Amino acid sequence: MNIQHQCPLDQLNTLGFPATAEAFVSVTSEQMLTDAVHYADKQGLKLHILGGGSNILVTPNVSGLVVKMDIKGRTVNMSGDSALLTLGAGEEWHKTVAWSVAQGFSGIESMALIPGSVGAAPVQNIGAYGTELKDNFVHLRAYDIEQKRWVDFDKKACQFAYRDSLFKQQPGRYIITEVTLSLSKVAAPRLKYAALQGFFDQKGINAPSLSQIFDAVCEVRRSKLPDPATLGNAGSFFKNPVITNSQCDALISHFPDLVRYPDQPGYTKLAAGWLIDQCHWKGKRQGNVGVYDKQALVLVHYGDGQLDELLDLSEQIQTSVQSKFGVSLEREPQIFPLI
Repeated sequence: MNIQHQCPLDQLNTLGFPATAEAFVSVTSEQMLTDAVHYADKQGLKLHILGGGSNILVTPNVSGLVVKMDIKGRTVNMSGDSALLTLGAGEEWHKTVAWSVAQGFSGIESMALIPGSVGAAPVQNIGAYGTELKDNFVHLRAYDIEQKRWVDFDKKACQFAYRDSLFKQQPGRYIITEVTLSLSKVAAPRLKYAALQGFFDQKGINAPSLSQIFDAVCEVRRSKLPDPATLGNAGSFFKNPVITNSQCDALISHFPDLVRYPDQPGYTKLAAGWLIDQCHWKGKRQGNVGVYDKQALVLVHYGDGQLDELLDLSEQIQTSVQSKFGVSLEREPQIFPLI
């Protein structure tokens, strides 16, 4: 293993905040991972797993051993029109979506351009435009740090919820190395969001193909979300809040244009970006951080800033939304290292 000490993490988090790891190693196999775990135990170092760095808020000084998950690999097992796709946790999520579409496999096309790694996807139960990871999830393989053993998780065991899972509830215990998804050769478009449906309506496309859906998602997302390579960001910074239908009715009486979507029976999901925009945050800048001018749900880092600046801005936004609508916004990216 090539253990690096006092390793900069600036280029390994999409917000681009300066950070330094006490120790760092990249692992490309399960054997390297267990070796890293044993090394950390022997040295008395806390272990932290880093994926694509796209959904984290890195603190300036990270004590312990940061393990970069770089296990790659892709295998497909076909059964009729169904495909079981098994992926190494270090595979890039968007490239996986693009590859699956090129093969004619449907199921995850509407989650194109979500940054990050395959291994991080189940932790957050990533989703976009009406589709979540759990919809196509079969099982995963992970290393249990506490029990020092390998474990397989099916969908039920993962306890998936909206941007949540067992792995998010028990941070730092499991290290995901492999994820298996079920995809289909029979396209079943999921056009649940107005932005996508409107895109095809404008182009006069009634029955979009798999590749057309993929291209549309990419175009719509690029029109609203900045590229982390040019402007630091962690994608959507807040979850869309879920409230009861009665709470929603009360809000509509005061805000008739409230943007909302049906959720599970008795509940409604609100558009966090709309709530923030109504509080006049879109496009505002405070020092080295700000709110993206094309999507109020995205907070950005212009460079030379510190994490505390972004956290302060996010708390101001939460306070203003709570004051205006009586709705609490929950942060989506997690503080790294996880505690």
